[in-house]
Amino acid sequence: MKFYLSMDMEGVTALPDYTYVDSSEHNYERGRRLMTQDANAVIEGAFGSGAVEFTVNDSHSKMNNLIAEDLHEEAMLITGGVKALSMVEGLDATYDGAFFAGYHARAGQKGVMSHAMIFGVRSMWINEVEIGELGLNAYVAGHFGVPVLMVAGDDCACREAEALIPNIVTAAVKESITRSAVKALHPKKAQALLRTKTAEAIRNRERVLPLIPPESPELKIEFTNYGEAELAALMPGTELIPGTTVVLFQAKDILEAYRAMLVMIELALQAKFR
Repeated sequence: MKFYLSMDMEGVTALPDYTYVDSSEHNYERGRRLMTQDANAVIEGAFGSGAVEFTVNDSHSKMNNLIAEDLHEEAMLITGGVKALSMVEGLDATYDGAFFAGYHARAGQKGVMSHAMIFGVRSMWINEVEIGELGLNAYVAGHFGVPVLMVAGDDCACREAEALIPNIVTAAVKESITRSAVKALHPKKAQALLRTKTAEAIRNRERVLPLIPPESPELKIEFTNYGEAELAALMPGTELIPGTTVVLFQAKDILEAYRAMLVMIELALQAKFR
């Protein structure tokens, strides 16, 4: 069996705030170590349950956070900057299942460090389904016919996954108190939970169907201010809804919608507040 892990950071064991996930901050190196340990726990759970091949995609920020020399030696690592499919780079129809770990709730929702890609995004939709990173990445997996078998992160991310994907296994390694405070398992206990839940997810895989995206989906992104929306709407094929900060894009498929989202947020990041 062949499995794939999209490894984000905000939902990693015991990380409560941005000082652990921002490379310029003092707690970042601790965050990297805990992120790598969480990834290893998922990998170990998979290899202990019959996996013969495993790929990990570093999916946070500049996507070069996982400590390669400390990662499980049997796992392939996708790391580094520009990727056409960002958090799900390298995922294709050859995989038997995907795991999302270190994940967080979508923008505007309760959950530690909740957001959607950048803090300039207030919400995203595919057609009329409001989604965050978790949902959009699951749709891409579904495009390839790959089910998302497990989501790990805080309790809010887990509930979001359960509402979106019937029969999915979740692993809550911490409970959100506020957006920057958590009640967390000890890392050793959290990693044991991740190994156990990964094994459970593989046993459960026949009960989880791929999240199939709609044909010709409409992507909508609501930005936090008009300047971000104006810049995002510079992308050909987009439409800025008058009187709002919502930008529309009609895509031919979910992969085009995903890449459009990446371009729109990069444009929006050029907005200045001074």
